[in-house]
Amino acid sequence: MLDSRRNILLACALSALAGYVDGIGFLHLGGLFVSFMSGNSTRMGVSLAEGQWRSAAEALGLIALFVIGAAAGSLIVLGRGVHRQPVVLLAEGLLLAAAALAYALNQSNVAVAAIVLAMGLENAVFQIHGGAGLGLTYVTGALVKVGQLVAKALTGGPRWGWAPNLLLWAALVAGSLSGALAYHWINLAAVWFAAGAALSLSAIVAATTRDRAK
Repeated sequence: MLDSRRNILLACALSALAGYVDGIGFLHLGGLFVSFMSGNSTRMGVSLAEGQWRSAAEALGLIALFVIGAAAGSLIVLGRGVHRQPVVLLAEGLLLAAAALAYALNQSNVAVAAIVLAMGLENAVFQIHGGAGLGLTYVTGALVKVGQLVAKALTGGPRWGWAPNLLLWAALVAGSLSGALAYHWINLAAVWFAAGAALSLSAIVAATTRDRAK
């Protein structure tokens, strides 16, 4: 999927966006995540072992919302039309805007729910023909591919085949740094910037998709 400069740039932008939002969510939720469900699954298991039922329920709720968001994104992608990518991004941007608005109305729980739905939905951007697609809100798979492709490079394969996946990781780290700084500045209102970024990406992808279809 990272087979063109366009896709690499879009994937890195979305990975940075996910990192930004996850940095905000991590600080707001005190150690839970809005996009990294492996971390939440581990936290749920540990909480169950320690008898912390409320913490376990919170982690499970976030996981369920993420899955619902991923399913919604897949439903959009499985529809017809050439504008499925920008529609997914538009839906993500609107959810993030709704989250920021909910926070402004002192509805933090609603804001978090909308953010998690948006993060689940984002992973459908590169989904093709019902497949799993490219994970954009977590980078464990990308780091595994870096190691695998470095091994290929050392045994005669493409010299720089690992670089796009390393860029995904770097983008997420840079995004999380920015998100943490923004949260310390203006709390959950920082999600407005994420909403603007997602809506801008939707418009850009729609324009480039139209140009490529000509």
